[in-house]
Amino acid sequence: MTEMVYGTVRVRDSEPVLPKWWRTIDKWSLSCILILFAIGILLGLAASPPLAERNGFEAFHYVQRQAIFGTVALIALVVTSLMSPVLVRRLAVVAFLVAFVALAFLPIFGTDFGKGAVRWYSLGFASLQPSEFLKPAFIIVAAWMMAASQEIGGPPGRLWSFFLVMAIVLMLAMQPDFGQACLILFGWGVMYFVAGAPMFLLLGMAGMVVLAGMFAYNNSEHFARRIDGYLNPDIDPTTQIGYATNAIQEGGFFGVGVGEGQVKWSLPDAHTDFIIAVAAEEYGLVLVLFIICLYASVVVRSLLRLMKERDPFIRLAGTGLACMFGVQAMINMGVAVRLLPAKGMTLPFVSYGGSSLIAMGISVGMLLAFTRTRPQGEIGDILRGRLR
Repeated sequence: MTEMVYGTVRVRDSEPVLPKWWRTIDKWSLSCILILFAIGILLGLAASPPLAERNGFEAFHYVQRQAIFGTVALIALVVTSLMSPVLVRRLAVVAFLVAFVALAFLPIFGTDFGKGAVRWYSLGFASLQPSEFLKPAFIIVAAWMMAASQEIGGPPGRLWSFFLVMAIVLMLAMQPDFGQACLILFGWGVMYFVAGAPMFLLLGMAGMVVLAGMFAYNNSEHFARRIDGYLNPDIDPTTQIGYATNAIQEGGFFGVGVGEGQVKWSLPDAHTDFIIAVAAEEYGLVLVLFIICLYASVVVRSLLRLMKERDPFIRLAGTGLACMFGVQAMINMGVAVRLLPAKGMTLPFVSYGGSSLIAMGISVGMLLAFTRTRPQGEIGDILRGRLR
């Protein structure tokens, strides 16, 4: 359809794959991701030894595993970013079907590892969290549906995507995993807004979210406990939020020094959900601001490049992936400083985790594939041409 409208002519491309990839990739965003991964390894060296000692492993057991998972994630990132948008879409459709089925069977075959939420499959040597892989795949599938609905005689893709996101949110809420449910709903909402959704419809959906939150508060002890803890003006110093808040205060501007932090000995999730507290205590506000700038750079640069994209599918999918990436980082850090209720969400490329690292590598690889430079006129040029 795009070729028919804008008259694109296929030309034979004889340029080798890797040189073309390096020439067209967003090198600044790729560099920011590599720096974030390096920071994750650095913080893992500080945060994981206490946990390894408690579990009877070698001091750097979790760091070694993070390096292995991270290497797989970076390989997945590069391989995915080499793909064309059409190939990315096909891969996402298959991944979505597999992850959706895996998510549906979690109540039967899944486990909670003693954390009160059935989110994982135990593989013996590792665990698998289907929702991590479902997120990027769903964004691509929903963007495809929305883009198809904009074509003349196209299917009702927006409506289909709405029913799909509602089914996913319900399954995640049953685990319960309200954090992932909100993140997926946010990513879908951003794409729906960019696709031209009426404002009153978005406001109505926001009202539905509030009503759903009230229902969950009254019927889910897990959800109510986290909300009550967030709203309580007094912070229990023996809770994870209490330890994290104290660590951030102790760190100050420049931190207490490398290896001198104490929060890692108290927090059971210091290497995952509360890794930013370790960074703030040992390296201070300087490192935290640097990490925030890295995430912001990836999101802003991706959105700026997508603004020049004229293919609706690429524009929608890339926007959803970029915004979901940035919001996940914001939620993780917001929980640590008590701006948001506890969510159990990792910090992309910095927190320890197999499923989250590899899935995030695939997700950012898709984003880099969509933001690669392509031989096309900018959308502004097209609009100006129509006005003449």
